[in-house]
Amino acid sequence: MRLFPCVLAMGLSVSPLPALAEDLVFTLVNNSSLDLVELFVSPHSAGDWGDNILTVEALKAGAQGNVTIADGAATCDYDLRFVMENGATAEGTQDLCKLETFTLSD
Repeated sequence: MRLFPCVLAMGLSVSPLPALAEDLVFTLVNNSSLDLVELFVSPHSAGDWGDNILTVEALKAGAQGNVTIADGAATCDYDLRFVMENGATAEGTQDLCKLETFTLSD
């Protein structure tokens, strides 16, 4: 599975670092053919994934939803791990301060 981050240019405000305890919010678009069943997000410097943060049973193929990272960390670089309904996984690192939309594709 390939991961394609897509930054929307209109209305995007980019700052080098979020303020302390500032939430990071982006839209997750599932353009893959599979449902997303788990989403793990952790600061790039962290040693583990933590808990699944997906607040719905699954993000259906073709659907989208907002993701909020409210961990209080003063960082922009996060590791993301996506688990699909068939058990396939995809991982990557993303600067979430510069991201408004993240798109999953096959």
